[in-house]
Amino acid sequence: MPVTGEYEPSPAQWVRDQVAEYEGSGGTRANTLLDTGLPIVILTTRGARTGKVRKFALMRVEHDGEYALVASKGGAPDNPNWYWNIKADPTALMIQDGPEPFDAVAREVNGEEKNEWWTRAVAAYPPYAEYQKQTTRQIPVFVARHAGSE
Repeated sequence: MPVTGEYEPSPAQWVRDQVAEYEGSGGTRANTLLDTGLPIVILTTRGARTGKVRKFALMRVEHDGEYALVASKGGAPDNPNWYWNIKADPTALMIQDGPEPFDAVAREVNGEEKNEWWTRAVAAYPPYAEYQKQTTRQIPVFVARHAGSE
């Protein structure tokens, strides 16, 4: 379902700037993680507590039209806030990978399916492996697909 409502930009200036530049350029600028050259996507969720629209960049891990959403938070001991947003409403999600965002639905994966997606995620962004070593929590992974696709 479309994510509508009051937008509350990230408290981090670099995230606000990247989201604005990416969206404003139709994904042709600010489409990599800082100076790494590694591609990102923009996720839009609804805040689990506030109900406000939240946007952030996440590493692009795509396979057969589905996307891994890795809740690494750089190896921190707790999950990122967006994890709880998606957990609360996995249908209040949009992904922008290029010029147009699309409605998506996500599900958290476990077991062998998580292992497969984790391997893809580390291949796309090798620091994920180090992040997992830095924390005692198992870093969650969602798989998101276009809403309405089977």
